[in-house]
Amino acid sequence: MTGTEKASAEASAPITVVVVDDQDMVRAGFAALLGAQSDITVVGQAADGQEALDLCAATTPDVVLMDVRMPVLDGVEATRRLADSPCRVLMLTTFDIDDYVYAALRAGASGFLLKDATPDELVAAVRVVAAGESLLAPAVTSRLIAHFARQPTLVSTPPSLAELTPREREVLVRVARGESNAEIAARLVLAEQTVKTHVSRIFIKLGIRDRAQAVMVAYETGLVSPGVF
Repeated sequence: MTGTEKASAEASAPITVVVVDDQDMVRAGFAALLGAQSDITVVGQAADGQEALDLCAATTPDVVLMDVRMPVLDGVEATRRLADSPCRVLMLTTFDIDDYVYAALRAGASGFLLKDATPDELVAAVRVVAAGESLLAPAVTSRLIAHFARQPTLVSTPPSLAELTPREREVLVRVARGESNAEIAARLVLAEQTVKTHVSRIFIKLGIRDRAQAVMVAYETGLVSPGVF
């Protein structure tokens, strides 16, 4: 297979998903919804976090749709144990409590969506996370920012941020505000590809893998303060 043929095959390959939820009907419903999409294949289902880990080790899915509260091993701990794997985790729960949001993102989740999301929103979320982006539902984002609003502001620059150039710090601030690469490019009068390069370098320097974690770093280190634009 030539390089071009390989790239074409990869581009047309379906998004593989593992659905994890301790409620049988909920799990089956999510699996049926996602499996009905032409570009998504559900490669397995699990009823708890440990089953999810075993299944992910066997199938290496692109996305794990992970419930938070489950027996044996909860979704946050399962996500933490998947942090070094190529699987990307989309947390899905009825709970929008600050502690769950914070813990899930700290554990390495790439997205967080509430279970009252519409079917279209769920399918779109899986596609976004599979594409390497992060996703936070508006209700979740507001609670995350509220969490950081209660934290003390740091008075010194952490070593990790010190490695960023002034422009990279500027881009990180915009990422933390939820702006897309196109929006950042327009605001800073840069080419979108240049912004993508800055974002990639930020990820490397900070040892993170997506925008959700970048948001966490920006708030945790005090680079961005809630409510200050």
